[in-house]
Amino acid sequence: MATNILDLISSAVSSKAGNLEIPVQAKDTVLKGMSDSIFGSLTQTVTKPGGIDAIKALLTGSTSAASSPITALAGNLFSNNILKNLNLGSLLNGKLTALIPTVMGSLSGILKDQDGDGDVDFQDILITLKGGNQTKKQSTGGLGGGLLGGILGKVLGGTR
Repeated sequence: MATNILDLISSAVSSKAGNLEIPVQAKDTVLKGMSDSIFGSLTQTVTKPGGIDAIKALLTGSTSAASSPITALAGNLFSNNILKNLNLGSLLNGKLTALIPTVMGSLSGILKDQDGDGDVDFQDILITLKGGNQTKKQSTGGLGGGLLGGILGKVLGGTR
């Protein structure tokens, strides 16, 4: 399993976009931009009312990636911040944007009871975002890794 959510996203983007003919000079920008847009949609969602529940629903698979507002936000970020500046043409832009629900769907089901307390809760989200598979004792010391962990810490009054 990938070490963290960014690795999972990058791996899924690379895998799903591998079949498209993306111009060589734009490929790295497209792949990084799609990954950044998906991660950005998660970080923006977590700060909104109901955001944690929306992320939980998406990552547990109880909400379809295709109908998730997080997926729609990722598509908007990707279109407005990346594709708009690359001039790849409407056909390729459409194919690339259509990959986002597929990539988001591949993240579905990654959130499980990680801390062994019998339910999927906020602590499990944090453990999953850090890289997963930690015991409850190990996981209570921090509020997740990276940018999303820092945002969660600020939202919840943590020390980050």
